[in-house]
Amino acid sequence: MRRRPGLSARLKLALSYAGFLFVAGALLLAVVWWFLLRYVPDNSQGLLGISPNRYLLVRTFAPAAAVAMAFLLAFGLLGGWFLAGRMLRPLTLITDAARTAGTGSLSHRIRMEGRQDEFRELSDAFDSMLEQLESHVAEQQRFAANASHELRTPLAISRTLLDVARKDPGQDRGELVERLYAVNTRAIDLTEALLLLSRGDRGNFTRESVDLSLLAEEAAETLLPLAEERRITFAMTGSAARTNGSAELLLRMVTNLVQNAVVHNLPAGGTVTVRTEAYGDTSVLRVENTGRVVPADLVATLTEPFRRGTERVRTDEHAGVGLGLAIVAGIVRAHDGILDLAPRPAGGLVATVRLPAVP
Repeated sequence: MRRRPGLSARLKLALSYAGFLFVAGALLLAVVWWFLLRYVPDNSQGLLGISPNRYLLVRTFAPAAAVAMAFLLAFGLLGGWFLAGRMLRPLTLITDAARTAGTGSLSHRIRMEGRQDEFRELSDAFDSMLEQLESHVAEQQRFAANASHELRTPLAISRTLLDVARKDPGQDRGELVERLYAVNTRAIDLTEALLLLSRGDRGNFTRESVDLSLLAEEAAETLLPLAEERRITFAMTGSAARTNGSAELLLRMVTNLVQNAVVHNLPAGGTVTVRTEAYGDTSVLRVENTGRVVPADLVATLTEPFRRGTERVRTDEHAGVGLGLAIVAGIVRAHDGILDLAPRPAGGLVATVRLPAVP
């Protein structure tokens, strides 16, 4: 933003200090005149016939007062300029750090020393903001690189299949079409997941009253064939839990959690428990499943895009694209909620979503 040039804050403070000293000196002289000189007789005999009269005192006092006022003005300007520089030095450091960050370098930190005051508080807040920005930018760069890699894989596979078919005209066309269809489907699923993740993070959606218990029933009904195929038992408990949000996004959130619980379960005989309830001003959705023991350090990375632990990666038709829990985290964040993932001691995972409740 272009602005017209003006006085610097340091010069304004210096002028303010000098003006304050000048006014204080003038008031002091006024007090001397009001309470002392005005009572001196203005006649040839002066006070009691032996002291100088008012005219002589004024002529003697006025030049000295003028010199003192000039000294106060100069001292105020110089001292004010020095003091303003000392006071504004922390602000200069913050400005330099902001300019450095504006060039794209987010690793710089001010780390201002000294006791806590307004400038140190501003400096600490600025350092915290830079740290969060650096982390966010690094996460976005990591996400872009991973997304590019994931999108490149199906395209590379498709190109390889087409090259093989072109070099071998006698290859079975039906098998080629089926394999290309599967690869294309995976690419479409990945693209839709990326779009959904972006939409959830932006939070620009219409809000309405939604019952999480109804969404849980719908998700369980949709995934029941998959659960029966894997001989996994569903257990639905709880009561109504209403919140404000997008019914479409919240349904995807519940579906992803339930599907994740079904896919990453025991080979057979596992269970998935879905519970909804309301606690005061909070609506809670809890999805719990059996399965292998999940290391605590792995749980912390499950909501990061494309971060799939080797112990949870599937190679079947439900392998996914590594965005299921990342989408859940984005939707929960967009709805001002909290997602908590915790491993079960006996194996499996407990996913708890807490959203603001509505009557």
